[in-house]
Amino acid sequence: MKLHINENRKLSHIEPEVYGHFSEHLGRCIYGGLYVGENSQIKNENGMRKDVVDALKEIKVPVLRWPGGNFADEYHWMDGIGPKEKRKKMINTHWGGVIEDNSFGTHEYFELCKQLGCKTYVNGNVGSGTVREMSEWVEYMTFDGVSPMAELRKENGHEKPWTVDYFGVGNENWGCGGNMTADYYGNKYRNYQTYVRCYNGNKPIKKICCGPNADDYKWTSDVMEVCFRHPAPAVAHGFMDGLSVHYYVVVNNWEHKGSAKEFSTEEYYRAMRKAVYMDEIITRNDHIMSEYDPEKKIAMLVDEWGCWHDVEEGTNPGFLYQQNSMRDAQVAGATLNIFNKHSDRVKMGCLAQIVNVLQSVILTEDDKMVLTPTYHVFHMFRHHQDANLLESYLEGTERVGIGEDTAENVNESVSVDKDGIVTVTLNNIDVEKENIVDIDFRNSLIEKVAGTILFGKMDDYNSFENPSKVTERDFESFENGENKLKVALPPCSMVSLRIKLS
Repeated sequence: MKLHINENRKLSHIEPEVYGHFSEHLGRCIYGGLYVGENSQIKNENGMRKDVVDALKEIKVPVLRWPGGNFADEYHWMDGIGPKEKRKKMINTHWGGVIEDNSFGTHEYFELCKQLGCKTYVNGNVGSGTVREMSEWVEYMTFDGVSPMAELRKENGHEKPWTVDYFGVGNENWGCGGNMTADYYGNKYRNYQTYVRCYNGNKPIKKICCGPNADDYKWTSDVMEVCFRHPAPAVAHGFMDGLSVHYYVVVNNWEHKGSAKEFSTEEYYRAMRKAVYMDEIITRNDHIMSEYDPEKKIAMLVDEWGCWHDVEEGTNPGFLYQQNSMRDAQVAGATLNIFNKHSDRVKMGCLAQIVNVLQSVILTEDDKMVLTPTYHVFHMFRHHQDANLLESYLEGTERVGIGEDTAENVNESVSVDKDGIVTVTLNNIDVEKENIVDIDFRNSLIEKVAGTILFGKMDDYNSFENPSKVTERDFESFENGENKLKVALPPCSMVSLRIKLS
C-alpha cells in the first residue's frame, strides 16, 4: 500500500473549529462534568472542574457549542442569569425529566470558554422562543452601550460585553426543534436571523441555519431555496454564514443501538461502514449548497456527530451515558480525516458530547476523571488545526469487514502547518492484520520524523479502575528513506506522524 503526498500542493485551510465540541444540559455533561459550583469539594475555578478544563486545554478545544441540542429549543435564557438562588427551575423534559436549576447559564458559559481559551457557539431557541427573546439575548451578550439588556448584564456583574462567534438559529427544527417543514423553517430562519444583530462590526456574529438530519438532502435543497428566494439580495448569501449537518453512527437501529462495550466483529465493521458514510453525506450536501453558493462562502458545520450506543446498565436512559472503546476511537479518526479532506466546505465539527454523554472525550465520577480513547484521537490529531490540507491519496487499499459491512482498511489525511511541519494521520481499521504503508513525497527529503500511536483490541476501553488501558505511546515502527517512509500499522491502530522536510 502506498500513500502519495504532494507537499507542493496546498488544497484548503483546516479551521481549528473542525475539532470542536458540543455541550448540552443533558445528564452529567454540564453538572458534575464541566461544572461543579464554587462550593464543591472538587477542585474548581469559579465553579469549573479544574481537572477537566486542564485536560481539555491539552487537546486545544477550539469552540464549544451550548446549550443544546434539544435543550436549546426549550431554553429561556433569562432563567439562567442573576443570583443563582433566585433562578427559575425547569423540568428537563428531553433528557431524563430531571429538575434543571439553571445554575449554569450565560455568565457561566462564557467563563468556561474563557478558561478553555475557545470560541463561542450559542444556540438560540426557535422551537418555543420568540424573536424578541432571541434578539434580547444577543443584545445582553454583545452590546457595549446603554440599553436595557446591556444594563441588566452590568447589574449581573459583567461590565463589558462578550464575543459571540457563532449563533445557531434553532436546532434540529425538522424534529425535536418544532417538527417544522423545510419551507416553514426557512421562512422562520429568515425572520429570526434578522434580529441577531451585530453590535460590534469588528467581531461579527456568524449566523448558522439549521441544516439536514444526515442524508435528508431534500431538506438541504428546500431550505437553501427558501433562504435564497426573492427578495433576498445576492450579497446576503441566503442570510447565513453556515449550514449545520447532524449525523450519528448508530450501529444497529434506534430501538436497539447496541452495547458500547460488548459487541461482535461484525458490529465493529458495521460502525466503520457507517462512519465513512460521512464522506457521502458531506459530498452530496456540499453539491446542493454549491448550486446556490459555488464560491463556498457558506460553511458546512457538522455540529453534532459521533457514536450513539445504548446507555450503560443501571444509568438513567435519558442521560445518554456510554463507555468509549477503540471502536469509537476508530470512528473518530476516520471522521476527522474526512473532515480534513472536505475542509474547503467543512469549517466546523462538534463531537457529541464533550463530557459524560455519548462519545465523550472525558468521563467523570465524583472527583475521578478518565480520558477516553476518543480523547487521545483528538490529542493526536490536534496538529491539523489551523494547518493547510495537502494533496494525498492511498493506492492499494482493500476493503475489510463482514458481508455488507465493509470499509477501506486504511484511511488518512495530511496537512502542513505554518512552520512547515507535515502531519500525517493514518488509521488501520483492520482488527486482525498489520498493514504496511509506503509514504512518498514528491520532491522533498525527509529530515526528521516523530510519531505517536494509539492501538488495542477493538473493545478495549478506559475505566476508573484501569484509566490508562488505551493511551498514546511513542511510535517508531517506521523506516526512514530519503524521500520515503515505510510505516507498519498494527491491527486496530491509529498513527500520527510529524515530519520535517528539507
